[in-house]
Amino acid sequence: MKSIIISLFINFFSITLVFSQTSERKFVSINDKQMAYKIFGLDERKANEPIVIFESGLGSGGGSYESLFPFIQKSFAGIVYDRNGIGESEIDTSIKKDEDVIKRLHDMLVALKINPPYLLVGHSIGGPFIRLYASMYPNEICGLFFIDPTDFMLTEDEDNKVKINTSSSTGYRELFVINLKNIINDTSTSDGFRNEAKRELNESSPEFFKNYKSLSPLKDIPVTVMISYNKHIEHYETEMNGNLKLGINLIPWWKELDELRINHYAEMIKNNSNSRLILLPRYSHGIHQQDPKSVAEALMYTYKNCLTSLKSK
Repeated sequence: MKSIIISLFINFFSITLVFSQTSERKFVSINDKQMAYKIFGLDERKANEPIVIFESGLGSGGGSYESLFPFIQKSFAGIVYDRNGIGESEIDTSIKKDEDVIKRLHDMLVALKINPPYLLVGHSIGGPFIRLYASMYPNEICGLFFIDPTDFMLTEDEDNKVKINTSSSTGYRELFVINLKNIINDTSTSDGFRNEAKRELNESSPEFFKNYKSLSPLKDIPVTVMISYNKHIEHYETEMNGNLKLGINLIPWWKELDELRINHYAEMIKNNSNSRLILLPRYSHGIHQQDPKSVAEALMYTYKNCLTSLKSK
């Protein structure tokens, strides 16, 4: 049972990989805790050019982006890292909120003397993280790139309507909390992953992503959102749905949630120039794992838009 729950959580919300053994991994001490990171292309970066900052999904290390490196390493400067407690970075129990995650990333960039402008990339729950960074440090950001981001904008009313319309007993927001609690209670969960899950449980209970309700408006910067939809219903989803008696009619349930997520992100970027929403039917949650070349091309396109936007200012 627990293995099914873990599998569902990983596939729905994250892809857990750490840096490969061949990566040129480095460490920096922030708040007396070692943080692992990898930088590429920094020596070739010119003044005022963007650097791409990669933010991973929940429980995921920077290695989740390894598949992209062969396609992007010669195109721009970038940095991937492990959040505290994930991968090779030391756990830090003082990080209680997502705001603390963003401040810690900011502190790391300052310590490494990696100056803005930043093009932020976020996969899964990393999507809400980069949106939060853009709210907290708007003058540092030149662009955002979302890879199948978590829908932090899903309201309670919308979630309830999905349950009613699909004759389902459990909503997405409820499932999110259920999975977080099972991750926390599973004895096989690492301390770092458990700490991250506790933080997200605090962020999403009793109100879903409660600290994201009053984000500052998004500046007119280039934004790309890649969303997978109409995914295959996997065996483990069906098994978990039955074992936990969730009462979810999976196909119509996901269809309605996909439509809501697409609409939410389309609304988010409607006033942003040089921005686009890319819809990928039948793709997996790990778009950058399934089709790294396409993701790399879209990222390079966004990077070029950032360059153009910066030069016009």
